[in-house]
Amino acid sequence: MKKRTLVAGIGNVFLGDDGFGVEVATRLLRHTLPDGVRVVDAGIRGRDLAYELFEGGYDTAILVDAAARGGAPGTVYVIEPEPPRTGNAPAPVDAHAINPEATLAIVQALGGVSTRILIVGCEPANVDEGIGLSVPVAAAVDQAVGVVRELLCA
Repeated sequence: MKKRTLVAGIGNVFLGDDGFGVEVATRLLRHTLPDGVRVVDAGIRGRDLAYELFEGGYDTAILVDAAARGGAPGTVYVIEPEPPRTGNAPAPVDAHAINPEATLAIVQALGGVSTRILIVGCEPANVDEGIGLSVPVAAAVDQAVGVVRELLCA
């Protein structure tokens, strides 16, 4: 049986650098990727993404998103989050502020999955209203595409 991997670009393109994940997903679709890889623009549809993770039978999911961790804007991170604790209620889903943690909490509330979750994040410079990535985050998109492609081949 071939390995199934989901790559989901997360973010709101109307909030500056929050559109990072969507841009990475868009660029990944221009590349030839290994069999069994599905790339989606999840945007701000966290519930849809949660159901995709729950029902998709993926071995691995790579979620791509802006991730404020205190680094310099444009810094790309690979994060393997701790699974949400069972028994916790899922975080409320705000259509303008979906994040991987809230999505994973919804998946856990649905019964959880054995999918390995990785987050490829980028330190944002600006998440104010407006369309378009800041210069340092736009410059990090190709690096993030490369990181995702490396993870797919690992």
